[in-house]
Amino acid sequence: MEHLMTRQLDQILKEGGADYDWQIEIEVNPKFLDSKGKAWMKEIFEDLGGKGSFPLLEKLKFDFKIGRHLIIWDEELHFNRYRLATFRSEMYSEWTFPFSEGHKRLCRTFEKECLKAGMQQRIWNGPPVAKNVFGEASESGDFSGNGAIGWKLLGYNDAQYDLQTRLHGYKLIRLSPYETLMTGGSLKRLDQLLVNPKEEMRVVLYNWLMRKIG
Repeated sequence: MEHLMTRQLDQILKEGGADYDWQIEIEVNPKFLDSKGKAWMKEIFEDLGGKGSFPLLEKLKFDFKIGRHLIIWDEELHFNRYRLATFRSEMYSEWTFPFSEGHKRLCRTFEKECLKAGMQQRIWNGPPVAKNVFGEASESGDFSGNGAIGWKLLGYNDAQYDLQTRLHGYKLIRLSPYETLMTGGSLKRLDQLLVNPKEEMRVVLYNWLMRKIG
């Protein structure tokens, strides 16, 4: 999704001379999802309280593509108890995802930020498919009962992205506002560094991103 952070990253990649695509869609080839992949998706879906057949995405959207690397910006809504639950799947112990340990920690630490951003009904309840598969949402802010079904759907879809990018032969890089970079002798958050970076900082950010790909 385009917002200030991804626009800044776009500018930084452009200035650095990177060969990349911005805001791309990849069509999912359903033939790539084998029985093991389906079992993982079913397990994650049911662990989140899903009933019936688990919905599968037909298209995946990414902020950037650099070679075989896909980059996605995870905003505050992606860090909560439901996304944390998806990481219990065997998929994450059987396969290595470079972001998984960091994301687990962020899910435990920053759910309050997710609440600030995700209490609105359209986010808490999510699109109609969320109610179809997870049932009626609880009141905003109430995690008893079915809780935030919109958040559950987002967590489930994040796990789909993790699986499908791997099945389609890509490496997924997930960026978050909470990542930190050492600069000027102290650790600073990525979202703060991206608000209005000066030229020198833009070079630092470009090199940092290229190291993730390298």
